[in-house]
Amino acid sequence: MACSTKAAPAMNIITKRAVAGSFLFKISNGDDRQAKVALFRRSGKVRTYQHKLAPCSGSVEKDDPSPLDAALREINEETTLTPSSLDLLRVGKPYSFIDNSLRREWTVNPFAFRLKDVSDGGKGEEGITLDWEHDGVEWFDPRQVNGSEEFGGVPNLITSLRRVWPEYDLGFEAGKALSEGLQRLRDDHEHGARELAGMAMMTLRDVVRLMGLAQPADERWWINVRMIAWHICQSRPSMSAAITTAIVKALDAIKVVHTTETTTEEKTQRTVKALDKRLAQRASTTDQIKQTFIEYICSNVLQGNTSKERISILTLSSSSTIAACLQGISTVGVPLDLRVLESRPLYEGVSLASKVLEKAGGGSKLKATLYSDASAALAAQDIDLLLIGADRMSSAGDVSNVIILPVLRIYTPCQLSFSSSCFSPFPAYFLSGRT
Repeated sequence: MACSTKAAPAMNIITKRAVAGSFLFKISNGDDRQAKVALFRRSGKVRTYQHKLAPCSGSVEKDDPSPLDAALREINEETTLTPSSLDLLRVGKPYSFIDNSLRREWTVNPFAFRLKDVSDGGKGEEGITLDWEHDGVEWFDPRQVNGSEEFGGVPNLITSLRRVWPEYDLGFEAGKALSEGLQRLRDDHEHGARELAGMAMMTLRDVVRLMGLAQPADERWWINVRMIAWHICQSRPSMSAAITTAIVKALDAIKVVHTTETTTEEKTQRTVKALDKRLAQRASTTDQIKQTFIEYICSNVLQGNTSKERISILTLSSSSTIAACLQGISTVGVPLDLRVLESRPLYEGVSLASKVLEKAGGGSKLKATLYSDASAALAAQDIDLLLIGADRMSSAGDVSNVIILPVLRIYTPCQLSFSSSCFSPFPAYFLSGRT
């Protein structure tokens, strides 16, 4: 008997498409209460969601290097705006949903950009020239955007907006604290990863405290906390390892408090207290690392030979932990020959050398020499140690940093803490729920 099979009806096949959706914001005088968000009225010529309000959206193509590149390309195609007119405010966590009417699964990558006016070097609202995909653009108070049929937005419009504008759920005071905290993290190019991670935890603490004054500490509260943590971790990609590790540990502490049955006020107080304890522990850890570093110098570099003429150390960039370790060398009674790469383009090495010299005082046995980055080989000649702050460290002890130089010995403050791992994989907190 011959067997035959029939292909499944085409209508049962769900196609998949990834899109980048970009919300453009006008923020007057840095006041989030005056923020306006642009929603574009889709024309009758587009294939889906005709005449609906939507962010500036388009498919993430195979040749797009990243969803962010796709977002910038779509903005340029649909509005003629270039990156010089935009500031990236937020990167929302992607999410997926199925529109059964289209038999399509959408994966949305949400972004928020601030529209720069002429005084900021941009073109402002006047620089928007729409293409055929839109009939117009309308500006809204983001808190007035909703998912009702009457509002007329595309499916899950409010979900996308919430992912890049958590102020929608936090209330003004907590939202302002988050916005200002994120801006500080983005703008701070003086401090190292450890200090920035501490700043990130303080931002989380301040926002959670203000949240407790505006909303009950229920399951929605926990979802919002994770959303705040997500945005903090996205604020400085170059420092993401240190910031994410600190924030994940903070979430561990918050989760313990969240699972207790208590009032919102008590839960908020306990959360703030737990985060303050974490911050205090971070401060004491620096002292422990410094002491262990001094012990290492005595047992491995001096090896009982206190008559050694000097200790030669090469370092780069700026790190509060490294600065503390270098300042501690004065206690061993041997002069320090400190060599620092200038660390262009922001010259963090210059800042580090200045900080160490200032703390050492005029009568110290410290000689500090600045080298250009191109002179790294010359600076490394005959050194005892290369001292760097590890952005990441595996359980096997492998370190990852901006630069690794060919020297006799590589030693990092991260190793001095005797931690089996200073890097946590991207946590499960951000892999489920609305976050």
